[in-house]
Amino acid sequence: MSSAPAALSQVRAFGSLVRLSHSVFALPFALLSLLAATNGRPSWRLLALVVAAVVTARTAAMAYNRFADRAIDAANPRTRDREIPRGAVTPAAALALTAVAGAAFVACCWLLAPICGWLSLPTLLWLLGYSHVKRFSSLCHLWLGVALGISPLAAWLAADGAFGERTVAPSILGLAVACWVAGFDVLYACQDEQFDRAHGLLSLPARFGAAASMRIARGLHLLALAGFVGFGLLVPFGWLYQVGIAVAAGLLVWQHRLLRPGDLSRIHTAFFTANGIIAVVVFLVGCVDLYLLRGGR
Repeated sequence: MSSAPAALSQVRAFGSLVRLSHSVFALPFALLSLLAATNGRPSWRLLALVVAAVVTARTAAMAYNRFADRAIDAANPRTRDREIPRGAVTPAAALALTAVAGAAFVACCWLLAPICGWLSLPTLLWLLGYSHVKRFSSLCHLWLGVALGISPLAAWLAADGAFGERTVAPSILGLAVACWVAGFDVLYACQDEQFDRAHGLLSLPARFGAAASMRIARGLHLLALAGFVGFGLLVPFGWLYQVGIAVAAGLLVWQHRLLRPGDLSRIHTAFFTANGIIAVVVFLVGCVDLYLLRGGR
């Protein structure tokens, strides 16, 4: 009987390791792109494979990030209680999870379409490569943004099976997601400004300071909003979608107002709550447009 609680505890540790709840940042945009590409009528097989591909890609990337950063996490007071530093998950187990999830991602891509299969390995390498970028470039935030921004384009490509004129719209959405993610990652990195400098890690806050980095994040979020609007015009979505983007803009303003260079006490609200709501709002207004205002036609 004692093995069951131990197994459950291990499952929870792995779930915490890969932050499954953070799928809310990428999955809604991948699904929105897929629904737009199929006019709201993807097959159940296509839908399931896209969800599986996003989840397995995230799992591989997060598990590898925790493995690659285990020494840094152990040295940083903010992260020393993460699963590997505190011994809840071994480095070997995290690496094994990376391999299993990565293989599952590649398999999902081959099942989606040949072009997705061929692109799966370069994509996986990009996702895993993010864990090392901050050791040589302060543009690591943009690298992460592109990693998540790939998902809308990949989902549309899975529906079409080839690149073409139609892939302009998901490319715009992917760029918007990349700027949005890079922006809030810059804000999140402000927590480690001093630590990163002391340990030779590169980030925009470590290079330019929190105040300048927050201004850069605002610029990235303005670009993201322009991209979200552009995607809606290209699909095209109707007025409700653009109202949803206005709500997202308000949430971004709120996110930035929560933070000051000398006060990051509300970073978790700004990071997870505001951005999670943004992703869900954009997805929901797109769905309403597809299934109610246009009747899915």
